[in-house]
Amino acid sequence: MRPLVTAALLAFLLLTRLPADDYSHHNLTFGVGAGVPQGNLTSYMQPSPLLTLGYGYRFLRYLQADFGLDITFGAAQVREFLTTEIGDFRVKDREYFLPFGGRAIAPLAGGRMLLSGGGGGAWIKYTTRISQPSYYFSVSCPICTERTGWGYYALANATWFLDYARHFRVGVTSRFVRGHTNGEAIGNIPATRTSDHWLNIFGEVGFSF
Repeated sequence: MRPLVTAALLAFLLLTRLPADDYSHHNLTFGVGAGVPQGNLTSYMQPSPLLTLGYGYRFLRYLQADFGLDITFGAAQVREFLTTEIGDFRVKDREYFLPFGGRAIAPLAGGRMLLSGGGGGAWIKYTTRISQPSYYFSVSCPICTERTGWGYYALANATWFLDYARHFRVGVTSRFVRGHTNGEAIGNIPATRTSDHWLNIFGEVGFSF
């Protein structure tokens, strides 16, 4: 037992000697990239531009909780118009992903480079909408539809801090999302339950504090 007690004591002393400000707890990111449908979903959707926002709370040096929003634009290729008394409005489709989970982090180069991987759950929503003519006046869209579902994701990320204080960062992320959606038809997607796979790839910039 004595070797085990000694090893545990040494590990505790090493952990307590880590500086309290060795890493930032709050991490905000903004990214641009592409959402690429996979598997059977390629019959209904196409690769499209993607914007992403993310927040990560790094509660331990090697672990972080993640929350985010990914939005793709026009993946369902909706090409409809809504005709109203005040004109024609283009109907557009958007795809939303709300990932929530965590990641394990491997700090390298004195903490300026971070390699990470993780996963969690994801809420998925596909919807069609029109651009409203005014903030004070809106037009109803009876032909607009939506479908929602749940799934999960896995990610891999590489990040590099631009400054020695480790506040400003750039990186690249690959996020694979798998789930099911159900609801109304959107574009070529039928009004049935579908199995949806996505590969969202994006570059990102961020600020940590």
